[in-house]
Amino acid sequence: MELTGTIKKISDLQTFASGFQKKELVLLTEEQYPQPINIEFLSEKVDLLNQYKVGDKVKVHINIRGREWTSPQGEVKYFNSITAWRMEKDGGSDFNEPTEASPSQNVPATENKNVFAEDEDDDLPF
Repeated sequence: MELTGTIKKISDLQTFASGFQKKELVLLTEEQYPQPINIEFLSEKVDLLNQYKVGDKVKVHINIRGREWTSPQGEVKYFNSITAWRMEKDGGSDFNEPTEASPSQNVPATENKNVFAEDEDDDLPF
């Protein structure tokens, strides 16, 4: 899966007693109602964040993980995490092709006239 948005926050590196390392990134999605999504970068993937800063527009490739946990009282709870495995700057499009054909320089300009005005006597039922 992929998420695209703007980097809102990058956490400091967390190192645990086991030697495990983690960094978190908050990505603000670009949609009608932008969402701040917390994404984890684990172990060697923490280095992916070194070339990015707050405000960069990026595309993050993610995996969604789920865990089941049973409390000492026997209550079962479920947790989700979003883990990144790749990240790249988002330039909008992967190709540098124009979205519209540009007009040829040798073609004369046409007038802006109502093309439907001439068809008033057509026999269409609508």
